[in-house]
Amino acid sequence: MKFALLLLIILITSCNTHERNCIDFKTGNFEYEYELKGKTLKATFSRTETLEIDYNGKNIDSINVRWINDCEYVLKTINPKTLAQKKAIHIKILSTKGNTYTFESKIINDPQQRTSRGTVTKIN
Repeated sequence: MKFALLLLIILITSCNTHERNCIDFKTGNFEYEYELKGKTLKATFSRTETLEIDYNGKNIDSINVRWINDCEYVLKTINPKTLAQKKAIHIKILSTKGNTYTFESKIINDPQQRTSRGTVTKIN
């Protein structure tokens, strides 16, 4: 019995838990990489509590930010130019490490329930 209890304690303490200091990433300037037509490109954005400005190549987009909790938020483009931009996106911060965070995103009310993952770096 003592051996089983000791084994259980070792298993619990050895589990790798992901760090999530999401509050550090609510505001600031950030950059991320993405792929488009086989090329890896970089984009930057600035975020306040309620607004995100995306600098993506020659395009600049203004996006409303609504925080659900410290690690989840919803993005909605203010003046959408395309049908895709009209859809809100749910972002969930999965883990943080130093000045980076890994996230999962999905389009709200997407019948195909597609998700994507990425990494964002805080640059200030």
